[in-house]
Amino acid sequence: MATSLFAELVAFVGGVIVKFRHRGQGALAQAFGDRPAIPPARPQGTIPTLKMPTARGWDSGRTPVAAPGLKVNAFASGLKHPRWIHVLPNGDVLTAEALSVPGGISSVFDYAMTATMRRAAALGDSPNRITLLRDADGDGVAETRHVLLDGLNHPFGMAMLDGTLYVGNTDGLVAFPYSDGDTRIDVPGRRLASYKPAGHWTRSILPSPDGKRLYVGVGSLSNIADQGMEAEEGRAAIYEHDIATGRNRIFASGLRNPVGLAWEPSTGVLWTVVNERDGLGDETPPDYLTSVVDGGFYGWPYCYWDRIVDDRVPQDAAMVAKAITPDFALGGHTASLGLCWMPAGTLPGFPDGMVIGQHGSWNRSTLSGYRVIFVPFENGRPSGPSRDILSGFLSPDEKHSYGRPVGVTIGPDGSLLVADDVGDVLWRVTGA
Repeated sequence: MATSLFAELVAFVGGVIVKFRHRGQGALAQAFGDRPAIPPARPQGTIPTLKMPTARGWDSGRTPVAAPGLKVNAFASGLKHPRWIHVLPNGDVLTAEALSVPGGISSVFDYAMTATMRRAAALGDSPNRITLLRDADGDGVAETRHVLLDGLNHPFGMAMLDGTLYVGNTDGLVAFPYSDGDTRIDVPGRRLASYKPAGHWTRSILPSPDGKRLYVGVGSLSNIADQGMEAEEGRAAIYEHDIATGRNRIFASGLRNPVGLAWEPSTGVLWTVVNERDGLGDETPPDYLTSVVDGGFYGWPYCYWDRIVDDRVPQDAAMVAKAITPDFALGGHTASLGLCWMPAGTLPGFPDGMVIGQHGSWNRSTLSGYRVIFVPFENGRPSGPSRDILSGFLSPDEKHSYGRPVGVTIGPDGSLLVADDVGDVLWRVTGA
């Protein structure tokens, strides 16, 4: 590695290369809402800010902090990096267990980011499995578990339709025959579509309301098409897969890393949460929640939010001109991953709206995210400020993370289930 690149490093703390000036909690207002205040871009050079708390896990008896009027318990613990959740028709709960594997190191940033991710327990040997959890006695705790599928390639999204379990491996969409009550699948999967692996590896799945199509989120390879647009072809997009015909097409593009997907039921509109680009500052640009239209382009890598051009990227004026402004900002680098629709009354005091699992930042001077939030909706649109459902995943001094929330979904008993990939727990949230 070139010596000149190392000159950009400011400190080496706890085995992690870091470049930041700690400003303390609340030093910079977060860019939230439909009209966020986004600071001017401040490109950070070869080594953007890297800061990650050490993954600690939950001490015995400790849990996340539930909002007033709510309570939380461990639905299942002792898992290994649970990322996503799917509830089967019979009430069994599936969780995909997978984590990133170290990639090649070709730059100082690659080295720094790898060290940072290891500190957060986000890199290592991936279990590559889907575990089935069963709460047969209905007490809110799964008393039995089975490895439903293993030997997968970084599984994430799951969907069950008409006797078929669909799994989003990082390299493609795979289908398995499944009958209610089965606790093991031993037959090989049938590949329906292929996606480029590496980079942002998660592949979320959402069926259409009529069960005829599947929508799949596929993230970019890099931050801002660092290896050129040819390497990004077919990425940073949401795909639509027609189950009957097998046709697979890009439904919407320019979405750097669209992860959670959900339907707004009154309008039938698809929504997603997107992780935006790095290296422009703590709040620039914000991650976001947005509706998604067929054929829509949302700006990446050329621009962000309201067509603000990213000067680090070779520009295409026509692409910038057609970029759609997202609907609701979620704060800079919150790593908003999980998304589900929560009907009014699911949790006491909460109206209709979207639940979002904010995995938490690793790339800003004051950490953000590390919570599960709720965005209220009226008339098919966000209608007010967000509010917490679960917090307390991060120590007050930002040195440790007890957990990091990822996938969220409504449980079989009407509770809210949350996957925590550092705590190795599925949390269950109900009224107090």
